Amino acid sequence: MRKYIYIIGKAVFLLVMLLPLGMGGAYAQEKASKDSLGKVVLTEYTDEYLDTVKVNKKFLINDYTTIGFQYGVGMNAMSFNPPKKQGSLITPVNFGVTFTNYGKMFGFLPYFGLQAGIYYGQDGYLFKKNKDDEFAYDVDGATKAIYDVLEGNLLTLFHADIWRVRLMATAGIYGGYRMKIQRWGDRMDPEYATSFRDYERRVDYGAKFGAGLGFLIDPIEIYFKADYKWGWSSLYEPDYMSEYYYRFAYPSDFLFSVGVHFQITKRTGKTQSQLRREARQIVYNPEKQ
Repeated sequence: MRKYIYIIGKAVFLLVMLLPLGMGGAYAQEKASKDSLGKVVLTEYTDEYLDTVKVNKKFLINDYTTIGFQYGVGMNAMSFNPPKKQGSLITPVNFGVTFTNYGKMFGFLPYFGLQAGIYYGQDGYLFKKNKDDEFAYDVDGATKAIYDVLEGNLLTLFHADIWRVRLMATAGIYGGYRMKIQRWGDRMDPEYATSFRDYERRVDYGAKFGAGLGFLIDPIEIYFKADYKWGWSSLYEPDYMSEYYYRFAYPSDFLFSVGVHFQITKRTGKTQSQLRREARQIVYNPEKQ
């Protein structure tokens, strides 16, 4: 009986000792094999397997894109020549959609971006009566006017991120079209209360500058901004009243807005394709790590 126990025990011992060698051989067979000519052929690993390979995840600011939606309130005025005393016109209709791409300058400075936006908003002017003689300036009898404007802009963007807070500034150009008009005034011709005259310009363009504060809660970003719009296209032809004395009226508007932006691509860290590429390097070329 002891003889049989000894034989069985020895067989189990040999089996336990040989099992790792057999597994190692099978694993090696999976990793690499030889063809009929004796050349080594590497196995092609699937993306699912590469996703399981551990890669050191460093903090990395990516080039990424966002789409944003904003609402703002405008404080509008006009730069008149000859000068006219006026008040600030508050317009609560300002909506916009923006596309922002953040990128690195010179390949390593992650402080820059490019932003394109489409907006539907308002601008205009408002003249207040003088307290002494109740006199108020006007434009063709109108003491108040509001223009509905469809506008597009292209801005360069500069930003500095402090943890999840972003300080930013923008500068660029805009172009727009004055779609509708409403006028008010005691001496105004009622025919033009909601229509444009022949000498009035409907195309608007100029420069736009802004500054803002953002909060980054990936994948959402919330911004509070103040923008200044400096128009280069007068409301009307400068010689419409006199060919000797030109008159101008350029938009000069401030816009205070809040926006919610959604990250389309990853803001920080390595993307899945980057991680998979590094995993492939680890699997196929471990000596280069």
